[in-house]
Amino acid sequence: MPKLYEYFGLIVMFYANEHEPVHVHGKCQGRESRAEIILINGIAQEICYTNVAGRAPLEPNEMRFFQEIVTIKTNEIVSKWIDFFVLHKSITPERINRRLK
Repeated sequence: MPKLYEYFGLIVMFYANEHEPVHVHGKCQGRESRAEIILINGIAQEICYTNVAGRAPLEPNEMRFFQEIVTIKTNEIVSKWIDFFVLHKSITPERINRRLK
């Protein structure tokens, strides 16, 4: 379970057995949502946010933080996806203690 970021109580991570399309999970106190990054010719075009089956979704404030970090870090998330799932490199988590906006 590679953790990418900690952001105001929110954990942004991949599951170790993930599959394409490129996506991350945002978790906070047992709640979870997912962000799928739509790539066209290797360039992020859109981010789709969905609930995760069997889990309560992130609360509105948590979802705002999730959308904020995924939007700002989209290209970095795609690079980390390639590093972890394609190149089999380890990921070092980053704790972010200030707003990214």
